[in-house]
Amino acid sequence: MKYQLLAQEIIAAVGGQENIVSLVHCATRLRFKLRDSALSDIGRLKAQSDVMTVIESGGQFQVVIGNEVSDVYQAIQQALTPPDEVEVTSDSASKKDSLFNHFIDIVSSIFSPFLGVMAAAGILKGLLVVTVTLKWMSFDSGTYHVWYAASDSLFYFFPLVLGYTAGKKFGGNPFISMGIGGALVHPMIISAFKASTVAGGSTEYFMGIPLSFLNYSSSVIPIILASWANCKVEKALNAHLPAAIKNFITPLVCLMLIVPLTFLVIGPTATWLSQLLAQGYQIAYGFAPVLAGIITGGVWQICVIFGLHWGFIPITINNLTIVGHDTLMPLILPAVIGQTGAAFGVFLRTRDAKLKMLSGSAVTTGIFGITEPAVYGVTLPYRRPFIFGCVAGAIGGSVVGYSQSAAYSLGLVNILTFTQLIPPTGINNTVWGALIGTALAFVIATLLTWLFGLPASTKLSTKENKDERCH
Repeated sequence: MKYQLLAQEIIAAVGGQENIVSLVHCATRLRFKLRDSALSDIGRLKAQSDVMTVIESGGQFQVVIGNEVSDVYQAIQQALTPPDEVEVTSDSASKKDSLFNHFIDIVSSIFSPFLGVMAAAGILKGLLVVTVTLKWMSFDSGTYHVWYAASDSLFYFFPLVLGYTAGKKFGGNPFISMGIGGALVHPMIISAFKASTVAGGSTEYFMGIPLSFLNYSSSVIPIILASWANCKVEKALNAHLPAAIKNFITPLVCLMLIVPLTFLVIGPTATWLSQLLAQGYQIAYGFAPVLAGIITGGVWQICVIFGLHWGFIPITINNLTIVGHDTLMPLILPAVIGQTGAAFGVFLRTRDAKLKMLSGSAVTTGIFGITEPAVYGVTLPYRRPFIFGCVAGAIGGSVVGYSQSAAYSLGLVNILTFTQLIPPTGINNTVWGALIGTALAFVIATLLTWLFGLPASTKLSTKENKDERCH
């Protein structure tokens, strides 16, 4: 009943169901796309005890709930009638957004639905590396094969998963775009790709046009562009075909048209763009890795506050797909743990029972990569702890950047990310550099907050309350 009541309050405060264009959620936030944000009542939302804060950023109206966001999201979906109405994005609403806001909205809507399982798969990959490094398991064992398949399946079949979520975001039939993604990783296509890499391999043709096969497993950009093109064709067909035949003629035409178009044009173009993006990042990072660590560690949590961190997810995935490793994830780790350290400093320093309980809970969630409870509930309201967390993140990030640490699998950045930083050759200085930089961020943030983070009135609140009761 608690979530149902909160869901009704949130729906009313965002302007009612008719004002909701789309709704998704990430690890801690409800992300609304509203027809008119002026109809929302931010004060009413913030007055709810279960709402941490409200943010308008990236073309989205974001209601920060915390760890119970999934339950609240389900309650809202049940309260909306019919619930599927909020999944379709209106073009008229999108036109009001800037290009950057539209980009953030698209990325967050496509990736947030499977963020949890993506994080779990990345952690499992890291744990497998640890077991092999410690010789608890071998690459040839059946146990390793089963668990590796469980950890790698999501990433290998990214085109299917992204085809579904991108299809929903672009307002089309997600199963059509999912079918297009399946074609990209079909065993026949993978076999053709492997055959094309062998010297003297024959060229295959589509209606007389030579095909250039690429490995699309784990790819991101090709299926997103293909899904967008498919939804444009799908909407045009649905607008002109009779209702009696469009349910099967539209998917038929889309598959016959978009799949070959993807192999001939969209795929090669998107792969070229992916390689260009990866090369550009590598050049920028290689120019000054220490500076990259300082900037990333220092401003990451600010990006999280405004929801801008979603814009970096395609870069991380693209690096892993093209280069085989990613140096951005390790730079984020000190920022996450630094903010957790600031919350821990508040926990150690405060005498206020409520703040101590809140900060203690925030430390627990922060260690596992969810920093919103720490930021909105503990560090940001007192300002200095938040600043100390960012400063500590920058210092730790510089050490990680100097060590040129890299991640070899994708996942939510948290304390378990260390297992994903172990290269195939085993633990080396890049891993130790990440450990030292992250530990440094935690210790610095904790000490600075414990010494200077809280005003005297907060530190002594319990004592003052006792004195007042005595009088």
